[in-house]
Amino acid sequence: MPTLLIVHHTPSPNCQAMFEAVVDGATAPEIENVEVVRRAALAATASDVLRADGYLLGTPANLGYMSGALKHFFDQIYYPCLDSTRGRPFGVFVHGGSDVTGALRGIESVTTGLGWRRAVDTVTVTGAPDKRALERCWELGATVAAGLME
Repeated sequence: MPTLLIVHHTPSPNCQAMFEAVVDGATAPEIENVEVVRRAALAATASDVLRADGYLLGTPANLGYMSGALKHFFDQIYYPCLDSTRGRPFGVFVHGGSDVTGALRGIESVTTGLGWRRAVDTVTVTGAPDKRALERCWELGATVAAGLME
């Protein structure tokens, strides 16, 4: 059974709401035969990444960059996973108070280096996520999970 790994750092209610919508989409009843594994960014390991077939990454934009927790995750998994995970699909959701550009640039640099394939457009939200933003998060989770169905 394919596995979708959701790696997240959700320290605020806004990030948590986005994360929950992503999980709801990834685990929708229409998604069959895909195991969804959730890991906090500080707890996710290279073994988690190697066992997964696709990834969803969530982070706040802190001081113009991805969270330190997500950066730590990437630092821990980069070399152990570099050759074995090329071509795997991923999606991203980012929350910021005003600007998410630096966070996106950092994530893009690392995922390009890993050779991961963007499966769906990134969901970015500044301020409190409204109904449409949460729907986009749901779609993000559902799209990446559906792409892994056998």
